[in-house]
Amino acid sequence: MLQFIDGSPTPFHAVASVVATLKAQGFSELFEFDAWTVAVGARHYVVRGESTIFAFIVGKRSPAVAGFRLLGAHTDSPTLRVKPRAAFTAAGHHQLGVEVYGGVLLSTWLDRDLSIAGRVLVQGAHGTESLLVDLERPIARVSNLAIHLDRKVNSEGLKLNEQRHLPPTIALEASDCTRCDVESLIAQALGLQADVILGHDLVFYDTQRGAIGGVNDELLYSPRLDNLASTFAAAEALAAVGEPVDATVGAILYDHEECGSRSAVGAGGSFLRDVLLRITGGHPESQAEAWPRAVARSFFISADMAHAVHPNYPERHDPQHGPRLNRGIVIKHNANQSYATNGKTAADIRALCREAGYPAQEFVVRADSPCGSTIGPIVSSQLGIQAVDVGAPMLSMHSCREAAGTLDVHYAVETYRRLFR
Repeated sequence: MLQFIDGSPTPFHAVASVVATLKAQGFSELFEFDAWTVAVGARHYVVRGESTIFAFIVGKRSPAVAGFRLLGAHTDSPTLRVKPRAAFTAAGHHQLGVEVYGGVLLSTWLDRDLSIAGRVLVQGAHGTESLLVDLERPIARVSNLAIHLDRKVNSEGLKLNEQRHLPPTIALEASDCTRCDVESLIAQALGLQADVILGHDLVFYDTQRGAIGGVNDELLYSPRLDNLASTFAAAEALAAVGEPVDATVGAILYDHEECGSRSAVGAGGSFLRDVLLRITGGHPESQAEAWPRAVARSFFISADMAHAVHPNYPERHDPQHGPRLNRGIVIKHNANQSYATNGKTAADIRALCREAGYPAQEFVVRADSPCGSTIGPIVSSQLGIQAVDVGAPMLSMHSCREAAGTLDVHYAVETYRRLFR
């Protein structure tokens, strides 16, 4: 999993990594603009916008009879995104302007060795072409202000302004500045001229690789555990499916969850519904009123990382709902539907956890605290599919570098595999 995360600094890279995993297990690509032929047992994937992917195995029975068994996660993580016209100078430093993407824990991005990765759109021989890019080496840093110049920082806390305090330095003004804009940096990495670059979707990322830690190797330290850990588990579980079962099974991995899912490639878009309708209508076993019948027989697991109890802040959890690391996935509950879980869907996932050899954990936010949300309620309400929200427990969520338990990777994969059986 750490190799997967290290190789996936952006959603575009994550989808490319998932595609490689699926292709090795016999999955082939379908394109939304083509007509499809749906065959029993066929293993396919569909990509939208290069950062969202749905992979599926066609079941032996029509979805009207056997339904869908679906697992969802997201490919994006909170980060600093490079602005379109990013280059500027200040106090003798060449810097790049950034936008904050998602709910970033800002202070954790200071004093890190940063690089740039993402998607670049270039003028090709036959129109606009898309290329993945990863500079890999540390080229940028957002430096902390020395404590000598802010004596109260430890007692009163660090307060950062996103516009003024987050632009990273990439070079000094007295140095060679021919590569001090992002287009020149990217063009050199790709062996192109800067003037062929028409656009980009680029972010900064921490170059420190993921590691196994703890005295007994029971911990994971890595960027982007939220939510590439769930993305990895979903891809592994689906790729491990052997012979088709009655139900059509699939994994949907969305972009843009961290900023609200309101896009064509987010859970608020039409992608999943579009594909499921085509599978339902094209299945060889024709059935009357197939789509509403399929929805009524389907089940969706929304997999997004969960908050483990922090040993230094145990009071931030409800005393009866404090998930622990390395004790398996967590069922998320919220009476106001920030999570899609209900009594029936919670029971269904508890049964899968028991089959995997452990009891599910439970999470409810303190009654005096606000609750976050996931793709679960969005997908469930749009499609009318019964859903449950779950996730492996972790610490330091939305930090530049996060922590989780090694055993929970195994628990997640084994639980999701049982969904597809």
